[in-house]
Amino acid sequence: MFPVLLFLFILVPIIEIALFVQVGGVIGLWPTLLLVLLTAVVGASLVRSQGIATLMSVQDRLNQGELPAQQIVEGVMLAVAGVLLLTPGFMTDAMGLVVLLPGPRAALAKYLMTKVKVQSMHQSGFGGGFGPQGPFSGRDPFQRDQNGDVFDGEYERKDKDEKEKKDHSDDDDQHRLH
Repeated sequence: MFPVLLFLFILVPIIEIALFVQVGGVIGLWPTLLLVLLTAVVGASLVRSQGIATLMSVQDRLNQGELPAQQIVEGVMLAVAGVLLLTPGFMTDAMGLVVLLPGPRAALAKYLMTKVKVQSMHQSGFGGGFGPQGPFSGRDPFQRDQNGDVFDGEYERKDKDEKEKKDHSDDDDQHRLH
């Protein structure tokens, strides 16, 4: 995986520079820079609107009691599209726009979901989705172990006699003040 990422980090900037030179040679420097800025602004607004639509779709699926796995994958893909669109360059903008379009994004999400295992965790009560590796190891958190739970703490015992002694000493002080 590392060699592939290294290759991409070297190859993508080289392609972007070549495209900048080519487009700049045809339309000029300032129009090229404006085009790059325009794609970033338009892309950011499109990512925002598509992200809100995807969030609403996730909420609808959850309200129906269904697992919104594809919508979550599409949400992650929208975040990637946003990064691609904000990265200066024509190739990254083109890739971001392809991911931003609903049709290709849904197809790509379905493909990615075949490569990723999605599990739904259902558990009632306090556990709330924690499995055997969870914080309570699959048991009721309020159930005592066979050995018993130990809680450290401090307390102060106030006897009734001590309170009465204090009350009488306060009365004596009041009598002495008169």
